[in-house]
Amino acid sequence: MNNHPFHLVDKSPWPITGSIGLMTTLTGLAVWFNLSQMNMMMMGTLIIILTMIQWWRDVTREATFQGLHTNKVVISMKMGMIMFITSEILFFLSFFWSFFHSSLSPAMEIGMKWPPLGIMTFNPINIPMLNTMILLSSGVTITWAHHSLINKNYKSMNMAMLMTISLGIYFSMLQMYEYLESTFSIADSVYGSTFFMATGFHGLHVIIGTIFIMVSFLRGKNLHFSKNHHVGFEASAWYWHFVDVVWLFLYLSIYWWGS
Repeated sequence: MNNHPFHLVDKSPWPITGSIGLMTTLTGLAVWFNLSQMNMMMMGTLIIILTMIQWWRDVTREATFQGLHTNKVVISMKMGMIMFITSEILFFLSFFWSFFHSSLSPAMEIGMKWPPLGIMTFNPINIPMLNTMILLSSGVTITWAHHSLINKNYKSMNMAMLMTISLGIYFSMLQMYEYLESTFSIADSVYGSTFFMATGFHGLHVIIGTIFIMVSFLRGKNLHFSKNHHVGFEASAWYWHFVDVVWLFLYLSIYWWGS
């Protein structure tokens, strides 16, 4: 028995395998860019995915079955999630900074106007507006799921989480369709660069958030969560709300004002 509330983790192979996977992926990216060979990058990505699955499996066991996530540990994990989301906010802030730096004072090379000459922008009332409604609705359904969990209504929680997952997948499909129909690319001046960097990284975060909620859904189905102990689910909900808020800023600045 421990005479303290902290979780001192056991020896684990996953940090070293994760490091190997990251190094392999980085080297593979350089090989792909220079020699057009993707094998090393794909191998590194596979190592990272397998490491993630097994590492999070171990964390789930420690939390659910071994009881190692005490109240003190849960507070630390929540603080860690808050700091992670803060770092993500600053990450997206750099994209908004770049966008407004270029749009508020357009350079001579792009015709001294915004959007630049020759760029046919998206109509913000079409797919972007639909995607906004989808993400706002998904924010409602994930909150519904959280309240259902607190009230021990597990059937309602599962239904709400399924709806959130479906809306996340629907958003990603619409964004992929939008990219395929785009009349400009990431190589088309600073507008294309800032547009695809900002919306592309947001789309990646939507995919990550959808997977996060899928894992929470499966854990909920297996009764891993209780009214008082569901930090994994809570973290996925926080992350999803962060994704929602970033999209609202993207929609208002890049799609609506910037077009």
